[in-house]
Amino acid sequence: MLVDTHAHLYSKQFDADRAETMRRAFEAGLTHIFLPNVDSSSIPAMLELEAAYPGQCFAMMGLHPCSVEANYEHELAVVREWLDQRPFVAVGEIGLDYYWSREFVEQQKTAFRLQLDWACELGIPVAIHARDSMDDILDILEEKQDGRLTGVLHCFTGNLEQARRAVGLGFHLGLGGVLTYPKGGLEPVVRELPLDRLVLETDAPYLAPVPFRGKRNESAYIREVARKLADVLGLDVAEVSSRTTANALRLFGQPAQ
Repeated sequence: MLVDTHAHLYSKQFDADRAETMRRAFEAGLTHIFLPNVDSSSIPAMLELEAAYPGQCFAMMGLHPCSVEANYEHELAVVREWLDQRPFVAVGEIGLDYYWSREFVEQQKTAFRLQLDWACELGIPVAIHARDSMDDILDILEEKQDGRLTGVLHCFTGNLEQARRAVGLGFHLGLGGVLTYPKGGLEPVVRELPLDRLVLETDAPYLAPVPFRGKRNESAYIREVARKLADVLGLDVAEVSSRTTANALRLFGQPAQ
């Protein structure tokens, strides 16, 4: 059994073959696929996919930092309205992204802090996007951690010190295709981390693992991440799959299989 803790399978990149993509995922052994939101424009497709695969696809609700712009307060109001309407497995994907632009950095921080507060209020985890912003992310998590915050640093690419800070704050680290990249730099970091704080993800359609690097990513490819993690840790792939699955289900409040 495998769990993809972060996949945008509702993306337009899957419109031509979404059913086949989902079939391949389930044939590959996936039991759960967690869907992070981006902004108001992504909500209809995300919820449609969740409804089409009940008990297999699970939606989050949040505002992606790259969508924090001049109208971010309106976007946050939409997120809050949905969080008040129905349950979601997490607040996500939220965080900070300094790679594309630093124009709205302060607004990103405001949105991040507010959505962390909402997660604590609702008693659900967060899925965090951190690009060129890991130290600021960790500083804010330390500021906000009152014993209620839980979640995952999705697509973790930080160093060992940052990883230990995150784990010390009670967070999980999401490992995806970057783990399989020869120059990804994650192997020595991952070897020093407790397996019970690691979960697997694809971030589909992005960051496909080796041997699919450069192609559209999909949830079925998470097998390659599991194999690589097993190799790095010197464990059997079945054990890695079982334990990361248990970690993910526990984090997102799903019954053990």
